[in-house]
Amino acid sequence: MNIRLNLLRKAEKMKQIISSESVNCGHPDKTCDIIADSFLDMALNEDPNSQMAVECAIKDDLLMIYGEATTNAKIDYESIARQTLKEIGYKNRFRIIKQISEQSPDINNAVVKSELMANDQGIVYGYATNETPEYMPMPIIIAHKLMRIYDEFRRTTDTYFSDAKSQVSIEYEDDKPILIHTVLLSVSHSARISHEQIYKDIRTNVIDKVLDEYKNLVKQSIKYIVNPSGRFTIWGSFGDSGCVGRKIVVDTYGGVGRVGGGCFSSKNATKVDRSGAYYARFVAKNVVAHNLADKCEIQVGYGIGMAEPINLYIDCFGTQKVSIEKIYEIVNANFSFRPSNIIRELDLLKPQYKKTACYGHFGRPEFSWEKIKNF
Repeated sequence: MNIRLNLLRKAEKMKQIISSESVNCGHPDKTCDIIADSFLDMALNEDPNSQMAVECAIKDDLLMIYGEATTNAKIDYESIARQTLKEIGYKNRFRIIKQISEQSPDINNAVVKSELMANDQGIVYGYATNETPEYMPMPIIIAHKLMRIYDEFRRTTDTYFSDAKSQVSIEYEDDKPILIHTVLLSVSHSARISHEQIYKDIRTNVIDKVLDEYKNLVKQSIKYIVNPSGRFTIWGSFGDSGCVGRKIVVDTYGGVGRVGGGCFSSKNATKVDRSGAYYARFVAKNVVAHNLADKCEIQVGYGIGMAEPINLYIDCFGTQKVSIEKIYEIVNANFSFRPSNIIRELDLLKPQYKKTACYGHFGRPEFSWEKIKNF
């Protein structure tokens, strides 16, 4: 009986709906990520060997800046923060509290040796799939595109603001995207504009523009939801609190691939939470791009003060075109997960991190960890 039931299940096409979200720069968590990575870029611009982990938190008109920095750079934290807040769309004056110390000498002594060592222990993940040209899961890619186009649109008006979220649900059949099930946007706006006008503006200027690229997945059954709460006139830090690192799923794969235990923003490249995750994505993408598998996830474990990773685990979810043993052989022959190699191969000491902080760290060709390596 059980054998027959299993055969029947295999004969049926398996369907599932997967959702992912993105947020715009005015979301208070994202605002903090952007400010923190602005500090990092300024430090690296003057001192490429800066050790940075300066974060921030925001609520109402209060911004708290705190963390560790060991750098020769002269950083005007308050000026950078105020300029970034202005760029995002805040017009009020913020009160700023600052508490910053140097990196612990215990950590520094463990990391800075004849070869650069991992700055912390932990596991990191990288993921790739061939379901989109970006080698990313489709729900998160569309969600990010919606936020990018929304940000462009709202800057042409005085009725829409920078705090916004998108959510995209894709229906899959046998692990392949077959249609867009639901598109949901919540956008902050002026009190003088009606809900009907908001829906019309967002459909015309944001949703329809993005989905034009995915016409084959837009069916009559698609659901469009805009501002289901009704009103969204109190936005950003005045509607919610925020701090660095609370949008790690938005930053990575939208909940499809696994994520490690640490966030990215504020951290320089010796911190493997960031650089190791970038490299794991680099390797996973190359495995898929070279047609070794349809999907690939890389897990790497690190120990503080150690150069060689503790473990490397590769999972292709049964989609591999060659044996897993062969994939391990190819990866080990062409990639090194040692922090010193990651930093060198991906060129991670240059200022480039502010632009990673919004719309995802992966699936964007401008970044070195997205390149396809010849092997």
